[in-house]
Amino acid sequence: MRPFGDFTPEEMCYQSAAIAILPVPYDGTSTWIKGADRGPKALLEASYNLEFYDIETRTEVYKRGIATLEPVTEAASPEAMADAVERRMEQILLDGKFPVLIGGEHSVSIGAFRAMARRYPHLSILQLDAHSDMRDEYEGSACNHACVMARAKELTPHITQVGIRSSAREEQHNICPDRTFYAHDIVGQEGWQERVSQQLTEAVYITIDLDVLDPAYMPSTGTPEPGGLSYREVITLLRRVIKEHRVVGLDVVELCPNPTAKASDFLAAKLIYQFLSELYADKE
Repeated sequence: MRPFGDFTPEEMCYQSAAIAILPVPYDGTSTWIKGADRGPKALLEASYNLEFYDIETRTEVYKRGIATLEPVTEAASPEAMADAVERRMEQILLDGKFPVLIGGEHSVSIGAFRAMARRYPHLSILQLDAHSDMRDEYEGSACNHACVMARAKELTPHITQVGIRSSAREEQHNICPDRTFYAHDIVGQEGWQERVSQQLTEAVYITIDLDVLDPAYMPSTGTPEPGGLSYREVITLLRRVIKEHRVVGLDVVELCPNPTAKASDFLAAKLIYQFLSELYADKE
């Protein structure tokens, strides 16, 4: 698996890098279109074609060092996968790196949530997603992709959900309406990013399921839903959260690549790089 970006060995050296990319090519619990396990490879390959000068921040964040780690390959069960991701994320945090997990389907985020909640007692988790993912269990597993935010809620009460437009009745008891920004209420509207930010604590972990984006922007996901956010709306929200809080980690999941249509792969890579550019812009 290629590393993120076309950088020099020094710029990809883990010991000196500020940022650590952790691929998790897992697709054990997805329930419609399979292929999210190929997402990390496709994203990393697309990253070679980025321009590494970010126009909006006028920075080159790769000079901070972006190291790509060996992927997490545990596949015995979603529970074992969550444990494996948790261990790897704990080590990244101990080493003082900013962690970026790339999936894989959304269940891979559970282990990251655990590691982050242990490190940051008053953690907020900001979810950008088309689906609420609040089932207590699904298909016999509490670590199914449809349960990921129910697991997050067990770790912190500070869960904010953005872009939701698909949810099951059995999830409703876990959903907090005051902390949920449904797509039909915010798409094309002004001011909602500020209201999202106001709900967050100082330390924020961001989990982005790429299906938060409308399929017009991001068709290559396992469960696409119409009526989603634009790329610019997502970037505007991320910029605000970065400026007003301490973002402590990121994951980007659910890229289900189409080998004949690469735009989604590139979007996912660009999203990560633009996020990192915003995150480190004030540190230049």
